[in-house]
Amino acid sequence: MRWYTADFDAMSWHDVHVHGFRIVENGNGTAELQLDLDYILEWLNAEKEGALCFRIAQTTLQFHEVFGLRFSLDYVACSAGMSPFSIDRVRRELLRAADDEDEVNAIDGPWRWRIDLNWPEGFLEFEASGFSQWLVGEVVEQNAQTLDPADRI
Repeated sequence: MRWYTADFDAMSWHDVHVHGFRIVENGNGTAELQLDLDYILEWLNAEKEGALCFRIAQTTLQFHEVFGLRFSLDYVACSAGMSPFSIDRVRRELLRAADDEDEVNAIDGPWRWRIDLNWPEGFLEFEASGFSQWLVGEVVEQNAQTLDPADRI
């Protein structure tokens, strides 16, 4: 399973946990920004006890041709122990005006991206041409929003 920039409006990263952060240089002043996620594919209502269950898989979210990265993450202010940080939402803004001819190609960006974090406080901001995301591990159904470390690759 793969997702791309064109799928943005159909996706949600709310409460998705980030286990890794990697910058891969492109050699032209930009980089690929890779995030190792426990991606919540679906929020499910459990038949028993009205509890929530989740369909989750380890994925890699990669932003392409990243430039101007700003990153803030503060575990000290909330006295948090070290754990994967979690995303509140991902927003994007087109960096150029789309005219009628260009509307079809507007999906190609470039975009200004902002990833707001909900635990602990923080954000990532950058410019990028788009993203792709793909499954790394198997899809599991469970009542927790993060995978057990033994289930991660």
